[in-house]
Amino acid sequence: MAEEEKKEEQEEKSNNNSGGGNKLILIIIVILLLLLLVIGGVVAYFLLSGDNPEDNPNQPNQKMEKKVEKPKKDTADLEIGPIYPLDPFTVNLKSSGATRYLKCTIDLEIDSPETQPELDKMKPMIRDLIIRILSSKTVPEISTAKGKEKLKEEIKKNINAKLATGEIRHVYFTAFVIQ
Repeated sequence: MAEEEKKEEQEEKSNNNSGGGNKLILIIIVILLLLLLVIGGVVAYFLLSGDNPEDNPNQPNQKMEKKVEKPKKDTADLEIGPIYPLDPFTVNLKSSGATRYLKCTIDLEIDSPETQPELDKMKPMIRDLIIRILSSKTVPEISTAKGKEKLKEEIKKNINAKLATGEIRHVYFTAFVIQ
């Protein structure tokens, strides 16, 4: 019986040793995971915090950036004068191939309300002038932003040449569809 008791004791010791080894490995894994989480958190903090000198003004190693002030715009340029709306235009565009047309709506910004009665009298002539200008254009000429700006300037210049009093300050396309 003594031998059986010794064998049982040895089996218990071996069971305890293997269980203790498993617990030790589990503790090491948990510690390593916690350490990785802490390191990841620190790295994420530094990456996401950025190098903003305004956050830490007392650090000598960081250069302070000068704030550039935007030039103030003239308020006269920001004010929009009276608007003179025109009915929509639909014209055929100058094309060598398929039939293309332009449908647009134009509003004219005038310099003063006194110009409006003159525009009312000249409305058929102004519409005719704009139709002739629009129908003389090709799709590539008016499909770019630069082309549209040139078209606006041409319309403005031609209308201003016909006005006796006042002037057109800006031409606005409120709708512009080429098909």
